[in-house]
Amino acid sequence: MGVFQGRRDFIKMLGAGSALSSAGMGSAAWAAGGAPDMIVINAKVYTVDDAAPRAQAFAVKNGRFLAVGSNDEIKAYAGAGTQTVDAAGATVVPGFNDAHIHADGNEVLYGVLVGNPYEIEITTIDTIIGKLRDKAKTLPANTWVDASFYDDTKVSDGRQLTIADLDKASTTHPIKVGHRGGHIAWYNSKAFELAGITDKTPNPPGGEFFHDKNGKLTGLVAERANRVFEKVGLQETYTPEQRLQRAYDAAVYFSKMLVKYGVTSVQTGARNFEEMLVLQKARAEGTLRHRISYECSGDVLEAMIQAGIQTGFGDDWLKFGSTSEHGVDGSFSGRTMAIKAGYPGTTPRYHGILTEEQDVCNAWVERVHKAGINPNIHANGDLAIERALIAFERAQSLHPTKGWRPKITHCTLINDDLLRRIKAIGAVPAPFTSYTYYNSDKFHYYGKDIMDKSMAFREFIDNGIIAAAGTDYRPGPFQPLMGLQGMVTRKGWDGKIWGANQAVTVAEGLRISTFNGSYATYEDKIKGSITAGKLADFVMLAEDPHTIDPEKIINIKILRTVTDGRTVYEA
Repeated sequence: MGVFQGRRDFIKMLGAGSALSSAGMGSAAWAAGGAPDMIVINAKVYTVDDAAPRAQAFAVKNGRFLAVGSNDEIKAYAGAGTQTVDAAGATVVPGFNDAHIHADGNEVLYGVLVGNPYEIEITTIDTIIGKLRDKAKTLPANTWVDASFYDDTKVSDGRQLTIADLDKASTTHPIKVGHRGGHIAWYNSKAFELAGITDKTPNPPGGEFFHDKNGKLTGLVAERANRVFEKVGLQETYTPEQRLQRAYDAAVYFSKMLVKYGVTSVQTGARNFEEMLVLQKARAEGTLRHRISYECSGDVLEAMIQAGIQTGFGDDWLKFGSTSEHGVDGSFSGRTMAIKAGYPGTTPRYHGILTEEQDVCNAWVERVHKAGINPNIHANGDLAIERALIAFERAQSLHPTKGWRPKITHCTLINDDLLRRIKAIGAVPAPFTSYTYYNSDKFHYYGKDIMDKSMAFREFIDNGIIAAAGTDYRPGPFQPLMGLQGMVTRKGWDGKIWGANQAVTVAEGLRISTFNGSYATYEDKIKGSITAGKLADFVMLAEDPHTIDPEKIINIKILRTVTDGRTVYEA
């Protein structure tokens, strides 16, 4: 695997047509000649296809569904070389599509994990300090100890980390403990020293250094204030070849984890050129088990614009989708999202953090929209969603596009006017799903009124808005069944129910988690349901989420995951 040099090589590669092919099989070529490769019989098939919502069986050929119907109908297709899978009454649904995920295995494979990436797990501050101390012992002085997956409400101590806690791990190494929400982090004294930050340092635009009642730094840093730490201290170093190999191993590992939980498609940010290369290598070598819609930013987005590459370029496995989330406010789980009415119980009234001015957002949306790239804005609070819509409405009026589907990642706190405007512009929200179950221990910071209008899947459906399921992993676990249970019950792991008025049925939640994700990437004609002619991505479940106790959906066992007609996971 050669070392990729950057934007110039990327543009050259795209211009030569060697990166991704936008050509797929002809509309009927996949079905031509011979018996199917696989038939699945004796199943409870929920197709998420309104024309034929239920079936017993289906046939797969050349990576696509060939036919869907009864056992007798599908058995008639079988030939000498056909694999027959007897589902024995198991439930089959389309492959799950995570419409917003940070699908990167690097932190899990190589980082210091101070929380569980996949499940609910309570830890202690002493345990966290111990992990940091152990890592510091392996590194030279002034080298960063970088930990992740910290969740401040999953700590039995009942309080947040402090500078003093982190100084117990090391005073000679800068330490960062990132909240799994991604927008806030805690630092030790050495980190502040290297960055030149004191108790008197003013907050930068779009960020905050938090202080205690005596004006002393607490260690907590939010949003763009984190950037000051990026250019100080030392990092562990690797050769270009080592870096690429590590990235490849992480990509292969994470692909295995995704399909283990039934995820066959993701919409994820492409952080750099190397990440894209290793995914292409994994695809070529058959170690990529899920499909990817690249959501690009930075140099990769600039390269797309310069090369004239638009949303949709690629193939059924790797395709350029929307931009990566362009942030205009803070975090829901980190309690920095921008709320018009402010956070209950705060004095003076805290409204969260807006990270970008309206005119900057307007210019960015217009530029990518004009280039034929679907804009995607990270907007949690109602203030931020309003800014996103202003930018979308302006860009569409300047450069009208039929069937436009701009994306609002998170789109957490809505109101009636925002719903009307989302519908009118054709925007696709991608709200949190697993948060309802996983992060219910944080919702008291917002209170009933705000939570009744948050993660508003019920109101999206009732207003004719197609919203997709975004777990936002790493901030939330990516288990689609955790997300489905949360959408249906609105009950958290701690037994508390928030926003019951926004609950959906299992059938609605399943559509949100499958078909609607493909709609967000303009791929609803080729995947997202078990329909003849569509890509053969499906999941076999040991129990039926439609009939099981809804509070036990999370415990349903994944028996088999199939992507492109190939079994990529089997229990």
